Amino acid sequence: MRADYTTNTKISVTESGGWASAEADALLFFTTEGEDPGSLPDLPAELRAELDRLKRTGRFKGGAGEVTVLPAYGRLAAPYVIAAGLGAAPAGRDTLRLAAVQAAREAQRLGLGRLAVLLPEGAFPAEPPRGGTYAAPLAAQGAGGAGAAGGASVKSASASGDGVQAEPQGESGADARTAAEARPASQSASAADAEPAGATSSATTVFTVAEGLLLGAYRIATYAREAKPRQELAAAQLFVQRDALNGEALQAAVAAAEAYAVATNYARDLTNLPGNLLLPSDLAEEAEKLAGQFGIACEVLDEQAIVERGMGALAAVGLGSANPPRMITLSYDGDPSSGEVLGLVGKGVTFDTGGISIKPAGGMEEMISDMGGAAVLLGLLIVVGRLKPRINLRIVIPAAENMPSGTAMRPGDVITTLSGRTVEVLNTDAEGRLILADGVTYAIEKGATRLIDIATLTGAVLVSFADVATSAQTNDDAFLASVLQASIQAGEKVWQLPNFPEYREMLRSTVADIKNAAAHKWAGAIMGGSFIEAFIEDKPWIHLDTGGTAWLWGDRGVDPKGGTGAMVRTLAEYICGAGV
Repeated sequence: MRADYTTNTKISVTESGGWASAEADALLFFTTEGEDPGSLPDLPAELRAELDRLKRTGRFKGGAGEVTVLPAYGRLAAPYVIAAGLGAAPAGRDTLRLAAVQAAREAQRLGLGRLAVLLPEGAFPAEPPRGGTYAAPLAAQGAGGAGAAGGASVKSASASGDGVQAEPQGESGADARTAAEARPASQSASAADAEPAGATSSATTVFTVAEGLLLGAYRIATYAREAKPRQELAAAQLFVQRDALNGEALQAAVAAAEAYAVATNYARDLTNLPGNLLLPSDLAEEAEKLAGQFGIACEVLDEQAIVERGMGALAAVGLGSANPPRMITLSYDGDPSSGEVLGLVGKGVTFDTGGISIKPAGGMEEMISDMGGAAVLLGLLIVVGRLKPRINLRIVIPAAENMPSGTAMRPGDVITTLSGRTVEVLNTDAEGRLILADGVTYAIEKGATRLIDIATLTGAVLVSFADVATSAQTNDDAFLASVLQASIQAGEKVWQLPNFPEYREMLRSTVADIKNAAAHKWAGAIMGGSFIEAFIEDKPWIHLDTGGTAWLWGDRGVDPKGGTGAMVRTLAEYICGAGV
């Protein structure tokens, strides 16, 4: 296995007075378009003049994500200076994160492992996606989600407090109560709300830059005989203004940023593993290893137990493979006094050929990423293990390999799921929804009172959103509003699809309770979610389809080529609210 849930990068925070004299491989600072280089008096006049010339000639404008590297010519202790662009002022949090990502990538490319980073002053607000507004009510951006009221904090399982949550502003009556109930207990009012505004914005800046540097330092594992070892960013010293130097708050921000970024990079590693190196049994072993690391309960059912428990959908999907399925459950009780349990169910198809309804050969190698939902939830386990939010979780991962063979599930088969419902199989390549059906039922059996499933479920989601956004469906808009707010804080694009009852009608079967695909090709992404909804037993539910976002064919923004770890940070923010 080449998936790592640690980082060797040392991130520290100190007062900004010593930035220019720091012993480092490079000094890093952030600049907006049109900003006068004279605002950096700590830099030698020659360097400020060179930056001014680059800006005037258009070779470096300070645009969002733009990076330039200048030699210091012996004028500084550090041999290089890196300028990272923030675009037009005022910049938002996503822009700052992107600048840090791009700076880390450029530093690694040049072998600059130790950075001294001058943090920009001012607030960097979250940036809602451009081009429209969310369909689910965001209630004046206060309907939940981490940081909805200026920053929520992580509370350990042993933290005191009754978990009473203030009603969000902009809501009243039942709507406010529903939205408040949609939030995890870890996002209740906290000491962070009472901190001075300067301290809060500095913690946000520290978190965002630290997270961006670690995300940008990610490098995909290679298996070439003479492959160079993956280089890490060795150290990043973050320099903040003296009046904002709140040691405890800033160290907490660094710890949270490390947890979010390490979890995302770990999910990327898992997603990038070749199919022959990540079988269902390997995924189960990885879950057991992580659970042992963080003291979290883990249960793994093998193929015999799966059949004995009546998990006919998961068993059927695994029939065609020589590598049998597993059902993985991880239980975390961070708030034993609460009866609320969030069930998280992730698709773990370690390789998907489509089965008898086999896929075209072109691009099939990308199907190593079909366990992207499972990767996200195992990554999330790292955040939970490190930050210990006050919430109860049941993480369920049905894992299988979908292969064609003489024993494989066939089109036309009728299978009986764990819920007792029967399914007519029209398409064996619609296998993800089958294993998720047993997964959500098992999560409910384990006590889940609300559900989020995440899966690389459909190619059809690419028709709607390309590889830009994750789609969401729900039966509870207030619940989804909380997750959407978390996605804004995390800088990940999520967009709601409709969930009209007519879609479920299209999945009616004449020989079973439901069929796993419609007789037509329309609304494929919605159909996948509608099928899963048939098994949720009227629990509040969200379906996230990362079929477009879990894998990219080239770097884009903060996301690298290959596995992206999409939605790790959104779910971490929803559960922990640590992104201040």
